[in-house]
Amino acid sequence: MPKAEYIGVKQINGPFILVENPSDAAYGELVDVRGQDGLPRRGRVVQISERAALVQVFAGTSELIPSDTRVRFLGRPLEVRLAPSIIGRTFNGLGEPADGCGPVFGGKRADVNGMPLNPMARKYPKDYIHTGISAIDTLTTLIRGQKLPIFSGNGLPHNQLAVQIASQSRLMGAENFAVVFAGIGIKHDDAAFLTRELSERGRTNNVVTFLNLADDPVIERIATPRIALSAAEYMAYELGMHVLVIITDMTNYCEAIRELGVAAGEVPSRKGYPAYLYSDLASLYERAGVVRGMGGSVTQLPILTMPNDDITHPIPDLTGFITEGQIVLSRDLDGKGVYPPIDVLTSLSRLMKDGIGKGFTRDDHPGVASQLFASYSRVQDVRSLAGVVGEDELSRDDRLSLAFGELFENKFLKQGKDEDREIGLSLDMSWNILATLPRGDLTRVSLDEIKEHIRNRDIS
Repeated sequence: MPKAEYIGVKQINGPFILVENPSDAAYGELVDVRGQDGLPRRGRVVQISERAALVQVFAGTSELIPSDTRVRFLGRPLEVRLAPSIIGRTFNGLGEPADGCGPVFGGKRADVNGMPLNPMARKYPKDYIHTGISAIDTLTTLIRGQKLPIFSGNGLPHNQLAVQIASQSRLMGAENFAVVFAGIGIKHDDAAFLTRELSERGRTNNVVTFLNLADDPVIERIATPRIALSAAEYMAYELGMHVLVIITDMTNYCEAIRELGVAAGEVPSRKGYPAYLYSDLASLYERAGVVRGMGGSVTQLPILTMPNDDITHPIPDLTGFITEGQIVLSRDLDGKGVYPPIDVLTSLSRLMKDGIGKGFTRDDHPGVASQLFASYSRVQDVRSLAGVVGEDELSRDDRLSLAFGELFENKFLKQGKDEDREIGLSLDMSWNILATLPRGDLTRVSLDEIKEHIRNRDIS
């Protein structure tokens, strides 16, 4: 039985409309809103009481007149159409086809408001995901089922890195690997770059793309990551695929949360963001994982730009509490022409220790990673010392450490935008560079490993 239509609303404020005395509304319910032009606009109930319902309108409330606005509650939450045919296609931020290939037929309609995984249903993540990026695969290894964010800044090449990871990533030993790529509030030229690059790299056949553009209504940014994760969960748990979800830019999502909170009259917390930002982000990030008894999995790689490069800002700060590490991009390395400019000393993958080494990557991987961290950390101390006393006053070992730092940045960290390095090659390059240090400095690797891997290596 169709629901009643309400003619006239009490108030219109920003993207919100207030409907008085709704008899058949529910929290989170999808709403059909029409103005004088008769064109439908979608919204959803965000607050409900016996006296009124507050509705967010996805397309905004411009040109709506309170007395002429018609509202009908549709009796269902925001949903997205899912079928195996979504793989290889592009959709807008609300999950509607944007590639000119027509609607999605068959399949199912899924509620986008998915739930975080039950901790008791989780299986501990262990399998290594290859990205082809030496700094990630060797030092901040991505593990299947992990949520590992990238902390970037305005002007840094995070979009290029995202495309490279999307086109190169694979789960070792598994063919049913796919990528869900979601853009939130991105510019038109960035959207064109992302779609063009993925197409040219021949990876679109196993990528599902959702693009919310910068000039789309702000409210749509709230829905985009939820729709992308719903698609990933469908592919993982119903099609048995291993799915990597790349979301950029979570800062735009959080800005939308703040803007809507201000419009709704909510009491702000740190830097104007609502107090529930932590739980809101957790409701998204905790949808990643490996579920016992399920053939597929969901891995998340969210990207956020830190306002003013401030890692203590609420967005990266709260994200770091929820996720299992972070990959931090460095403006200093970017200024030196190093791509990808990954600051390995502030980056961390908390799950890598159980997904590398024997049976996963290579036996020497844990020791090499630890030695690279230790040696590059000493480089920073020596550089600080050289800035005070000058390089001429440094000891021989200190000068060797500086030379190691240059090689590490320009040979190991730096790689081509189309370069896909196998983990074996990355580890061999690591030994090449470590060979320039005095043997006494290699305290994190065993003597047998040194004898096996350092034999007159060519580092040119």
